[in-house]
Order: sequence, then structure tokens, then C-alpha cells
Amino acid sequence: MRKIYPLSFLLIIILFAGCFKDDCKSIHRIYKPVFKTLTQVRAGIASEAAQPVKVAGKIYLYKNYIFLNEPGAGIHVIDNSDPSNPKNISFINIPGNYDLAIKGNYLYADSYSDLVVLNIADPKHAVSKTFKNNVFPRQSYYYYYTSTVNPDSVLVPVDYIMTDTLVNCDTYNSWIAYDYVATPNSSQVFTTAVPSKGIGGSTARFTVLNDYLYTVDYYALHSFDITNASDPEPIHDEAITVTGGVVETIYPSNNNLFIGTSNGIFIYSVAGGGIPTYTGQFGHFTACDPVIADNSNAFVTLRSGTACQGFNNELEILDIATDITNPSLIKTYSLTNPRGLTKDGNLLFICDGADGLKLYNAADINNLSLLKTIGGFEANDVIAWNKIALVTAGDGLYQYDYSNTNNVKLLSKISINQK
Repeated sequence: MRKIYPLSFLLIIILFAGCFKDDCKSIHRIYKPVFKTLTQVRAGIASEAAQPVKVAGKIYLYKNYIFLNEPGAGIHVIDNSDPSNPKNISFINIPGNYDLAIKGNYLYADSYSDLVVLNIADPKHAVSKTFKNNVFPRQSYYYYYTSTVNPDSVLVPVDYIMTDTLVNCDTYNSWIAYDYVATPNSSQVFTTAVPSKGIGGSTARFTVLNDYLYTVDYYALHSFDITNASDPEPIHDEAITVTGGVVETIYPSNNNLFIGTSNGIFIYSVAGGGIPTYTGQFGHFTACDPVIADNSNAFVTLRSGTACQGFNNELEILDIATDITNPSLIKTYSLTNPRGLTKDGNLLFICDGADGLKLYNAADINNLSLLKTIGGFEANDVIAWNKIALVTAGDGLYQYDYSNTNNVKLLSKISINQK
């Protein structure tokens, strides 16, 4: 039985004072978690039959395949040999998965607080190879964030059963007082041409650069040596703390890592044997901010209406060529509600929320020229490669042929199944 703290108990008494009657009953919606042990969850991490896409999460392009995350559930594998007719061929079941990256025949993914390595030599039949325990403790399912646990004893919520239940007020009050979640025992659980190298979107939190895997979460940068691709080894005993607000995204460019946080951009060099070394930073208004970079500039979008609590909706372009240790703002452009972005040569693509996808000529960064707005959907992130733009949106995954910027054509759409 968990301890009731005095302030919490007082609040409960105040909130439910009206229920202290002999015959007080009311209907409450109860969500009862369905548990499996961590051992059972890991045993089920493998390819299954293709499933409809319910939510389009993070996106990754590798060879002829698109790997599309289903937030919290796993990864859809899509054969994109013909972008005008992509085929959803399998689903990799990975509970607690939100991010991914690929090197060669190995896919790296988070599963709650664990790092999972899968062999994707045959992308339709992925096989789990390695599990690294609790390497992302800030997104842990372990109640006390311990790094030494028996996977047979750790319970993981894999689903919830919803019921409308008639209960008396005293019973409901006791559930609230003891933080009732209907756990089966005392283990409490907390309720994230083909390219030869993988390409991730600008909202990614996993990236591979050379022989290293880098990931970010909350306030941390994690680094892994993947020289032995099937068995990642942490470079540091503890993650590097990034002290610039909540860490959101990571983008690799020219042996540098550009990390987007809620308060600014942080740059780390990995030129010295893959070990991240702080290089510089640029502060901005509090906002969610994917960032990309090329040889000369970094491009940052800021938006409002998110948990980051920002109020600005704009694109910031930074000079990183003059002094990468002290990036400077070149120009700001107002937008509607920008999110992910990408660049192909002088073409800049920005997902501008409900305004859709915007395509700019960025040859002159002081005078961006809007070439095309593709509306009708809420755009979230984009990858541009080989004259094809892959766009994740609220209602599906779109692919556009932009070989002729005067006549951008829709090639295909994989729709969201919201049932």
C-alpha cells in the first residue's frame, strides 16, 4: 500500500467531500492496464503481417524501403520500389517505440527505456538481436529507474481495457488516494535510385553518423559505438546533459550534431573519434524547433501551440560558416505553424502545419522565394531525396515528384486508418 501524503489527502477530502454520503454512487470510466513481463514483450518484438497505419510518426528512408513509426507500437515497413505504388509489406511489433535509425542490415529502435537492435537483412522479416537495458532511463517503465532488473519481474503495460463502472464514492476516493491503476501486484508501472545510407526526418531523435549511433531525449545526448553493428556499446558511462531546455531533435551534418531544444540550438563536434564535444549554441524564444544544416547555414523552425509553450511561428536562418562556435542569426521569415523541414540543393521544403507543404528557392537566403504551396493536409515532417519528397501528415504519408518545381506531382498516398 502506497503512502498517502498529507497535502494530497487534504485535496482528496476537499474534492470529494460531496460524496461522503451513505448511498453515494456514480459511474466512472476506469482504464485497467493489461500487463506483460519485459521478457514476454521482448519475445514478441519481430515482424508481423502488414497493418493499417493509424498514426504517421517518425519516418526513415533506406534503400527501397520506408520505415514508418507507429507511435508507441512499432514500425511499418513499406516497399517503395515504385513510389507511385508503395506497398505496406509488414509491421515490426515494438511496444514503446517512437524513434529509429539504420546502419547496414541493422535497425536501432527504442522500446520504452531499452535500446533494441534488429536484423533487417530481409526487411519483411526483421529479427531482434540485442537488447540494451534501461539506456534511456528518462523514458523508463522501471518505477525506481534501476539499471539492474530481472526482465521476468518487470511488468509493462501493453494495452488498456476501458470500462464504465458504477462505484460508491468511498471506493472511488480510495482509488484516487492510492493512485489506483489496477496493477496485478505491487510493481508500479508508469503510464516517444536508393540511398546507400539511411535518411531520417528533421524531427528524428535517433541518427547514425559514421560508426556511431546518437540519440537524444529530454535533457540528454546518448552516444553508442556501433562498429559492431549488432551490439552497440555506450561511449560514456552516463549521457551528456544538454542544458538548453527540453531536447527534441538531432541532425547530423559534416561531423557535427545539431541538437534542437526548446530554448535553442546546440552544436557538438564528433570529429574526434566519434565522441561528442560541445562546439557552440544559439538561443531563441521558447518553442519547439526542428533544425537542419548544410555547409554554411542552419535552418530552424519555431512554432506555437505545443507543449513547448512557444508563441513564435517562424523560420530562422543561421550563419554557421563564419564561426560555428557562435552561430549568428541572418534572417527570420514568418510562417503559420512550421514543423519539419529538409533541403535539397537550393530547394527548401517546410511543413507548415495546416497550410501544408511549402517549397522555396533558397539560393538567396536573404530573399527566399516561395515556389509552391501544396495544401489540403496538415504536414508534419518531410524527407527530400532523388527528386521525391516524402511527407508525413495528419491523414497519411504522401509522396511528391518535384523534378519539375513548376509542376509538382502527387505520386501516392498511404492513408491513415483511424478506426
